[in-house]
Amino acid sequence: MSTLVRKIIPRKNSAAFQCYRKGCAFLVPFGVSLLLLSGCAVGPDFVRPEAPKVTQYNQGGDPKEIVAQAGVSQRFDEGAGPAANWWQSFNSKQLDAAVSIGLAENPGLQAAEASLRQSQENLRGGSGIFYPQLSATFGQTREKSSPATIGSSSSANIFNLTTLSSSVSYALDIFGGQRRAVEGLAAQVDQQKALTLGAYMMLTGNIVNTSIAIAAYHAQIDKTSQLIDLEKDQISIAEKQYQAGITTYGAVLTLRLQLKALEAALPPLRQKLSQAEHLLATLEGKTPAEFQPPTVLLTDISLPRQLPLSLPSELVHQRPDILAFEAQLHVASAGIGVATAALFPSFILNGSYGQTSQKTSNLFNSASNVWGLGANVTAPIFKGGSLRAQRRVAIDAYEQSLASYKQTVLSAFAQVADIVRALEHDAEVTAIEAQAAKDAKLAMDLLNANYQAGTANYLQVMVADIQFHQAEINYLQAQAQQLQDTTALFVALGGGWSNDPNAKEKVNSAPQR
Repeated sequence: MSTLVRKIIPRKNSAAFQCYRKGCAFLVPFGVSLLLLSGCAVGPDFVRPEAPKVTQYNQGGDPKEIVAQAGVSQRFDEGAGPAANWWQSFNSKQLDAAVSIGLAENPGLQAAEASLRQSQENLRGGSGIFYPQLSATFGQTREKSSPATIGSSSSANIFNLTTLSSSVSYALDIFGGQRRAVEGLAAQVDQQKALTLGAYMMLTGNIVNTSIAIAAYHAQIDKTSQLIDLEKDQISIAEKQYQAGITTYGAVLTLRLQLKALEAALPPLRQKLSQAEHLLATLEGKTPAEFQPPTVLLTDISLPRQLPLSLPSELVHQRPDILAFEAQLHVASAGIGVATAALFPSFILNGSYGQTSQKTSNLFNSASNVWGLGANVTAPIFKGGSLRAQRRVAIDAYEQSLASYKQTVLSAFAQVADIVRALEHDAEVTAIEAQAAKDAKLAMDLLNANYQAGTANYLQVMVADIQFHQAEINYLQAQAQQLQDTTALFVALGGGWSNDPNAKEKVNSAPQR
């Protein structure tokens, strides 16, 4: 058993045990017991785990600025979390519209909100244990009694009996078992809030990411189609040169192979485009058949220049997955208190008052009233070690939750570190591909000038044109990757819900049905 758990579980010399010894013995009057045990609640008081002491995500420090190409750079705003509606930083109306539709129509988000309402109602129901339980009954019966049951030989009686009564009971939560149970229910609400925020965060990230992919696939298909047309023109020229004896048939076959390779690249791109459009339809709560894919151009999506980079100590308080595991840890902590309280006696006060009469007209006479007051004490004497085993199970569940929480924090830090480095590498690749496209364009322009001057043939111009279009495709792919990794950073830092009043409203006041 860990040192932490040993500290938080009441032992023989603990205050909770002293409460039991001094105030819960059967011979101590209830009033004295209540005074002695006021405020006692066995089990640990939950303390939020401390954030890791690191101040950066990567060894050697995190970058302050990333320069992707001339005139385009991304600066990290250290200590800042993602802004509310962070997707608006891409300056795309199509992206904004897609996210708005998804937040309104996505069934997964609606399911998470319904689960949140369910957990809130469970908490309201569980909190009822702190109030007296009052009930009323009314009944009328017609009975026949047999005097033989009491040894009498007189004739049987037939009579009517009317009963009107009420009863009240109240559980004295002396050792705090019920308080710990309700504390666990409240922690479950916190957990479901975090899961709902996680669904909100992942939905917005997936919609933006998928929209960028759709735009990139469209651009790649267009450029590949242009390349295919150029290859066909080049083959036509090569065939004429072969017929004129200027080139070999092998050169023609090589060009045809290049054409087939390009044509073979189109169906996979179209398949990926269809899959992305179908995914976006699902995210927006529609079937693919009724979904009209938006026209999103990659050139209309701007690369955000200012990027947030939350402090590590703040990340643990804004990532929904970490908050969900923290709430689960709280549930497990409360479970220790529930299991510990089961080792102690339980107390219930009860009372009843009513009227009973054989005639309805005499029901409210003073002679017809009945009443009773009492108290029940139930103490575990021998359970075969099951109660202590259940407490050990609760302790193990706490340790498991604590380990899972730590692992989630480590994974979150590693994810942010990976994305920061990925953005650096994306910037390098984008800059290289941008320069390659620029050089290919310059080479094509020079060959066009030479062709017009008569010092180059048209086939050379075609080859330069193909190289330029291929360089453009590579540059498009690099741009799309940089946009998607930027999206991943916003999501990895918590998705901006902590700065979004709409997101907070969704989890703090879930609509009633």
